[in-house]
Amino acid sequence: MLPLRSTTATVTRWFEPSAVDSRWLGAVMHAAFFLLLGGALARFLLRHPGEPRTPWIIGLSVVLAVLHLLGPGGRGDTGPGATRRRSAWLALVVVVWMVLVVLAPSFAWCAVPLFYTGLRMLPPRAALVLVAVLTAFVVAAQVQLAGRFDPNLVLAPPAVAALATAVFLQMERHTARQRVLIDDLISTRRELAASERREGTLAERERLSMEIHDTLAQGLSSQRMLLQAAERVWETEPDKARAHVRTAASVAEHNLAEARRFVHDLAPADLARGGGLDQALRALAERESGAHLTVRVHVDDDGQLARLPDRVQSALLRIAQGALANVREHAGASGAALTLTLLDDEVVLDVSDDGHGFDPDALPDSPGDGRGHGLLAMRARLRALGGTLTIESTPGEGTVLSAAVPLEAPR
Repeated sequence: MLPLRSTTATVTRWFEPSAVDSRWLGAVMHAAFFLLLGGALARFLLRHPGEPRTPWIIGLSVVLAVLHLLGPGGRGDTGPGATRRRSAWLALVVVVWMVLVVLAPSFAWCAVPLFYTGLRMLPPRAALVLVAVLTAFVVAAQVQLAGRFDPNLVLAPPAVAALATAVFLQMERHTARQRVLIDDLISTRRELAASERREGTLAERERLSMEIHDTLAQGLSSQRMLLQAAERVWETEPDKARAHVRTAASVAEHNLAEARRFVHDLAPADLARGGGLDQALRALAERESGAHLTVRVHVDDDGQLARLPDRVQSALLRIAQGALANVREHAGASGAALTLTLLDDEVVLDVSDDGHGFDPDALPDSPGDGRGHGLLAMRARLRALGGTLTIESTPGEGTVLSAAVPLEAPR
């Protein structure tokens, strides 16, 4: 499917009357007028050589030709006094033509290009009046040339004028409808572009929200707990307090590296160091393990983890970070395990703990009071990869969180 901008531009090129087309039609009408004018003059000179009115005929023909060449712009000219200039110019052309027709009826058919000029320059009602006047002069001139009354000469010019007028007005209405269609397409394109910008803003906001939750928020929570622990033993066990402070400083350093990377939409710092998802999960488990929680890692991949797309590895690592943060803050567990299994058609990350568990059906659909965002962020990450999140938990019996991503996930 073509992009929206390309499609709209194509439609515009097909339907919008271009300046080139308008100039081409104007050139054709000019050529037709001069051919008719020259033919009428040649006919008069051949049939009426040496007549006293000949200088007047030649002079008026030259004046009419010059006026036609120097005529003002069409209806698109909207400058000050444009309508008055057009009307005055057209009136002068019509008067000169009428005088020529009175002197030499063979000039009557020059009215055909003048039909187009009047219809193009004047409002519809005024143009119709002009066409009727020009047609009456053509009929009178044809009857005068024939020297007798001929129904065909009386009916043919009005029929030609009516046909030309109907075709022109129909084209004008068609052009107006095309302009409306093009305006609607352009308006729709602008609305869709604005919608895409809004969706892009929301997507980036969601990305930053998930990254902040999975990195900075968790790191700050760990630092707070470590610093609170250090404060409690500051007087009685200063060595232990200093160890807590050093650990908090290490967490802060790691958070700073994570913040710099997700601002630039890069891979998590643990993955950027090399070693792949396996080593990143082990580094995460080591950081999360402490006096009150031990995190184990088991990877079953037969050496095939390297074929996982980078975005899948990043998502699984972030999910592991979020799950362990929930374990640390809410589960009251003493042990947790990260199990990564690479199957033929999907990769599965299981995060289990021996905490007090909870009722998954009681989870809120949206975060409240700044909490409850972790599971929603995990689901959002997996949804973007075509994956699923499953939670099995019973109060008092621990929790198992399972994240599965198909290996041929949409990119």
